[in-house]
Amino acid sequence: MRVLRLAEVDPQRVLDEGEGETSVAEWRAGHERFWHSPEVRAEPGDAGFTVNDDTLVLAQRFRLVHTAHDL
Repeated sequence: MRVLRLAEVDPQRVLDEGEGETSVAEWRAGHERFWHSPEVRAEPGDAGFTVNDDTLVLAQRFRLVHTAHDL
């Protein structure tokens, strides 16, 4: 796991996330739509919540060891 600035999300991280985005811009636009949604803004109790290049995000990588099919 690693904490990085939103501006540091790179193309490999976008592809590794596996949600279908093919560029950092596409990934960021989709995530910003989610983060700026009324439901997410209500969570911290801050209707003005927003993100920018300096917003910290938690990036984690993991390795799939077994699948349900393997069990």
